[in-house]
Amino acid sequence: MLRWKSCYISFNDIKLWQWIVTGRVVGMKLRLIKGMRLVAATHNPGKVPEIKALLGGHYDVVTAGQLNLPEPEETETTFVGNALLKARHAADLSGEVALADDSGLSVAALDGAPGVFSARWAGPDKDFALAMQKVEERLEEVRSDDRRAWFTSALAVAWPNGPAVVVEGRLDGLLTFPPRGARGFGYDPLFIPEGYDQTFGELDPALKDSISHRALAFAKLKAALID
Repeated sequence: MLRWKSCYISFNDIKLWQWIVTGRVVGMKLRLIKGMRLVAATHNPGKVPEIKALLGGHYDVVTAGQLNLPEPEETETTFVGNALLKARHAADLSGEVALADDSGLSVAALDGAPGVFSARWAGPDKDFALAMQKVEERLEEVRSDDRRAWFTSALAVAWPNGPAVVVEGRLDGLLTFPPRGARGFGYDPLFIPEGYDQTFGELDPALKDSISHRALAFAKLKAALID
């Protein structure tokens, strides 16, 4: 029986995971072939149109929820770790190439919180009005006027029982209170991206999608895996 362990390699700002068998790196050209099916490691069908659009509409995307795959417990402490965990889980259970993302808001004055707990701050009902209020309350508690923040998106593509590629995109900006705009989702109404004077909740969705942390991560993913 082969014993597998992971090897972390970094090049050109792209994080690549390969696998070692009995001490030797298994060489392979990792590519996403247009027209192939990808399992999106999510139970949110609303993410599928965005994923398809970011991948140029060249892939057949099905969700883990549609395949009745269980959701893994997100036990990692970084966005990269959780994205890799979810992609690996979906790939190994489905036997197909899987794509996962993990993203969230980090606030400088809160030492990077909520970070990987961004969704959990919204509670079981995913109430992001509550989450945004919590951000404001925490800033009041620490008595900080520092409004610097950033969104992070980590994307992982995993092959069944094989290698995985992980990339990360980050977009810096400032927080504003009260929240502004009804577009977008999550913490978008709080966040003004660097170089703009409108929040993600106010910006035209097409513009937001072109400059977002997720768009930056997908650009790296395309550079790594798509010819």
